[in-house]
Order: sequence, then C-alpha cells, then structure tokens
Amino acid sequence: MTHKINVSIVGGAGYTAGELLRILIHHPNLNISSVYSTSNAGNPVAQVHDDLYGETDIVFSDKIDENADVVFLCLGHGKSAEFLTNNKYAEHTVVIDLSNDFRLDADKKFEEREFVYGLPEFNRSAILEAKNIANPGCFATAIQLALLPLAASKAIHSDIHINAVTGSTGAGQSLSASTHFSWRNNNVSFYKEFKHQHEGEIYQTLNLLEPGFNNKVYFLPMRGDFARGILAGVYLKSDLSEEEAIQLYKEYYKDEPYTFISDAPIALKQVVNTNKCLLHIQKQDDVLLITSIIDNLTKGASGQAVQNMNIIFGWEENLGLNLKTVAF
Repeated sequence: MTHKINVSIVGGAGYTAGELLRILIHHPNLNISSVYSTSNAGNPVAQVHDDLYGETDIVFSDKIDENADVVFLCLGHGKSAEFLTNNKYAEHTVVIDLSNDFRLDADKKFEEREFVYGLPEFNRSAILEAKNIANPGCFATAIQLALLPLAASKAIHSDIHINAVTGSTGAGQSLSASTHFSWRNNNVSFYKEFKHQHEGEIYQTLNLLEPGFNNKVYFLPMRGDFARGILAGVYLKSDLSEEEAIQLYKEYYKDEPYTFISDAPIALKQVVNTNKCLLHIQKQDDVLLITSIIDNLTKGASGQAVQNMNIIFGWEENLGLNLKTVAF
C-alpha cells in the first residue's frame, strides 16, 4: 500500500489508548495523525505510556484531527456521545467507539451517524459496509464467543449461567477503592451481580440469532488480582453430546482468524497480549460448559477495534495484530 491513511486517538492517556498505540505504531498502512488528551497536551506519548519508549516520538495534542480517515474514541462510558456532539469530524471519517454509548440498537443512531455492532464473528458482513463501529465490551466479547454457535443453531433451550473474572485493567486507569494494589492484591470479589452493563449486548445478540429467545442470563462478574485477561465459564443444559458440541463449534469458527477451539483445558496466559479467543468445551451429565479466554484490552477492546478497521478497509484481518503472548 503506497498511501497510508491517517488515524487519530481520542482519550489518549488511558489503558485502551495505550494498547491501541502499541498496535497502530507497527501497522503498515497507517499514520497516527493525532493523539488527543487535554490533560497531557504537549507531553510525549511515551512519557505516559512508558512501554513505548524508543517506539515513538508522538506528542499528545489538545486538537482533534477533524479530517482523519479513522478516529478511535477511547473515552469513558457515556462520554463518546458528548464528545461527538461537541467535536465534528469529516463525513468520510470512520468512527470506532470503544465505550458502551452506541452498542445497543436503541442507541446506534447518533445525529448523522449510524453505528454497527463490531463483533466480527457475528456481524462481519455489516462491518464490511460500516462507517461507524460500536466496539463490543470485553466481558460481552468473551461470553458471546462462547455462545454464538449454539444461538446460531437455535440450540439454547435453558437459562445460561456465567462466572467470569477480569483483570484490574478492565476497571480503567482512574483509581477507586477496589483498584488500589493494597485492595486488589491477594483478593477476589464479585461485583455488579446479575446487573452488569454488558448483559444488554449479550441479550441483543442472542435474540437476533435465536428469535424468541426468552431464557435468562445469570452473570456473576468477578474482580481478579491480576492485570490483564478474562476467563469466563459459561454453562447451560443441553441435549447435545460433548462430541456434537465440539464439532458444532469447530465448524462455526473454522474460518475465523482469532477464535479457536482447544481440545485441552485452557488457561489465561495462552491469550494475554494477543487478539485471540480460545474456547474449551466439556459436558457433565446434561450440562454443557464452555470456557472462554481473551485479553480484555486486546480482543476485548483495542485489538478488536483494529480488526474492525481492517475489515472496513478490506485489509487482511490480522494486519498489525500478529502479537505474541508470554507463557512464562
């Protein structure tokens, strides 16, 4: 590619922005035209994201690039709509939002823009034609990837139970009582039991794939005492045998570049720092258990955002995303 497109990041000081920068700096088809952060304007990006020392000399700006080809919004939930109200981009600018502002159908239309839900394994054909992307939530990504093959086969006939644990980066960079090291270290706790904000996305997708879905999703999120990653155990009653379920999942994901079915039990380190999702399937009595693991900052946020951008521009989905995990 001889002509590089210009991409901009808004909310450049947070964890998802840091992850985006780590990926985009090495993406061959891009020029990073602006990293917007009013609180850090004039400071080198590597001063805040110190893992990027020696990687970039980009400086934070307090001005948006209104003509950027792509803008990634890495703002807090509820802040993206406000930002787009006050800051106008060119008609050709692709907006990829990492907040929850536009994920639900009720919120997908905003002024002249309409947002497409950006879960490639579910919505690739719509993403191909999209101008604006609502990037899925991290828990929602891990859980939906555990359920898509069943829902697409109209094979969910019972309530769904989910126990899932996430790393501390899932809470963002701002400090709170439950993100301090002294609280989080050697500790684990439930939070937002049965009322997590990502449940809306999950219900929406299940109803689209399996019209008339009227079962409950019982979701218990947990805070883990580690930095990155999500491990979700998703279980429900099923008439499928273990062998039938495994075959169903392998067939559904056979052409997907980032979602894989493991025959052996899985552990979080296999996906941390990558855009991969690994699934493991087993059955006990009449209960089917699907274990799903992703990196909450990569496949659960910034990596998936880049994957969506690659799809929109007709590039290979793995462009800039050949990332390496660390097993020990």
